[in-house]
Formats: sequence, structure tokens, C-alpha cells
Amino acid sequence: MKLARVFGFSTDLAIDLGTANTCVYAPGRGIVLNEPSVVAYNTVHGRIEAVGSEAKEMIGRTPQGLVAIRPLRDGVTADFEAAERMLTDFIRKAHPRASWVRPRVIVGVPAEITQVERRAVRESTLRAKASEVFLVDEPVAAAVGAGLPITEPTGNMIVDIGGGTTEVAVISLSGIVFSRSVRVGGDKMDEAIAQFIKRKYNLLVGERTAELIKITIGSAYPSDEVQTMEIKGRDLVAGVPKTVVITDEEIRDSLLEPINQIVEAVRLSLERTPPELASDIVDRGIVLAGGGALLRNLDILLREETGLPVMMADDPLTAVVMGAGKALDEISLLREVAVH
Repeated sequence: MKLARVFGFSTDLAIDLGTANTCVYAPGRGIVLNEPSVVAYNTVHGRIEAVGSEAKEMIGRTPQGLVAIRPLRDGVTADFEAAERMLTDFIRKAHPRASWVRPRVIVGVPAEITQVERRAVRESTLRAKASEVFLVDEPVAAAVGAGLPITEPTGNMIVDIGGGTTEVAVISLSGIVFSRSVRVGGDKMDEAIAQFIKRKYNLLVGERTAELIKITIGSAYPSDEVQTMEIKGRDLVAGVPKTVVITDEEIRDSLLEPINQIVEAVRLSLERTPPELASDIVDRGIVLAGGGALLRNLDILLREETGLPVMMADDPLTAVVMGAGKALDEISLLREVAVH
């Protein structure tokens, strides 16, 4: 019997280690942490000063000698030391009164990452005080979290749009039949918005401002009313702060390229799906998950482009971690979905 079980609670954790946000789920308690995947690093003293929400507040505002970095890029670990420290911090926050705990951890990873990248995630998590690590493909976890019947012999299509990657997968009998991963997500959308404003208005905006624009007036398909937003940045010509007003139509145009890449990935996946499973998808439709799925009218655009029903997961942001958490609660499901 595990030590933690003696005290009447489970120490196990499910972690959705995302490029933009990290979510942690604990059985019996639900989601115990949802924070940005950001670390503030002091280059002078060679130490990490802040992690998560506190570190994100520092992006674009740090003094010399302090940098806000993201340990993950395009869904994979880019900075091992920072990722390990971030995970250690998040695990400690998930079990604030039990510093001795070494939990079993299930981590969601992109379906198409290499074995080397999988090993890197596993080792970072083990060094962050985990006793045992299971990996699960994010599209499979998202499908479980969205309530799809993945263990049945029917085709389920999930489109998981994260911060760094978009993964389109057709799942049947607890496994991925076909998947397509493109390194386009919320981050690329933010970049596209910042570049557009720079080109059109000679105005330099930071990534936090670009993200706020996307959330406030960003959309993938026109709606009835025109929306505007006042934004502030630095004038590249005069070099002084300036304010401009932008419309949702302008932002929609700036997002064309990243959104088209997502639509193409969905189209390609539909083309490569075996006919029996394709007929299931015609009946069941496509399910959207991940924070990027919250872009306004993206479901309408995909419906127009594919001619198929498109539904949103109940809570797209937490679908992966809830699915991984469900696998922790059901050992038989965990054995079926865990990857080695």
C-alpha cells in the first residue's frame, strides 16, 4: 500500500504540460493549479526568481539581469533546467502541506514528438520529485476529457489547439488511427497580430498585448457586429508611446495564415481517415479542444470548410488535464492510453 493512501488521500497528479499554460489535476480535488508556463530567471545570480502567474506578469517588463522565459516551445521542452524547476514548483503547490510526497504523475504530451523528446519530459518530471511517470498523447487525453467514447470501435475526431501546436487526431479503440500535428497555435496567432500591427501602423506591441487583442476582438469568421479596440504601443517612427484603434476585421485578416494551416491539417486528416471511420465522423462530427479553440467563430469556419458538424468540448482549456485525470482514476483506462 502506498504511504499516501494510509492517510486517506491520493497523491497522484495529472499534468497538462502546455506551451502557454500548465494545468494540474488531483483525484478527489479536481483542478488544483492552472498557471502560465513561464519562469523568471536571474542571469546575474543564476537562479530562478518566480514561476507561473508571477513570472508571466514580468514578461516585457523585466529589468536588466532578469528574463522571463518559457521552458516549452511548440509543445516540447526547450529548457530542461527551467522545465524541471517549474514542474517542481507546480507539484509543491499541488501538495502544499506534504513536502515529503513523491506522486505518481501522468503527463500529456504531443502525439508526434520524438522518443528523445518523450524521454526529456519523463526525466524532467522524475527529477521534479515524481515517483513514477506515465505519458499520454494529448489528443487521446483531450478526447477522454471531452467525453468521447474512445474505447469503442468508432471514429472520433479531435482537434486540440494549444499554445504551441495544433493536433488533429482520429481515435478508435483507445488508439490514434491517424494524427497530424502542425506547430501552429495560440502563440503563432499572437505573433501574426503583432507583425500585422507593426506593418500597418508602425506600432510595436508586446506579446501580452497581442494576446489580449486576440482574446478581446480576435475571430476566425465574420459576425454581425463590428468590434473595435484601442491599443497602446511604441511608435517605430517617432519612438514615443502611441494609441491606435483597430477593428476585428483587421485582426481576422492578420490571423488568416495560422488559421488556414489549422484548416488544412483538418482537411488532410479527413482525407487520410479510413472510410469506415470517416462515416462515423460524418455522424459524430469534429470536437474542438485546447485554449486556441476559444477563438471566436472558429467552429463556424471549420463547419463551413468541412461541411461536418463541429462541437466545442465543454471546457476546451482543461479537456487534456481532465482526460488525463480520468485515466488516473481508472487504472484500466490508464493502461490502454499510456504510451511508452
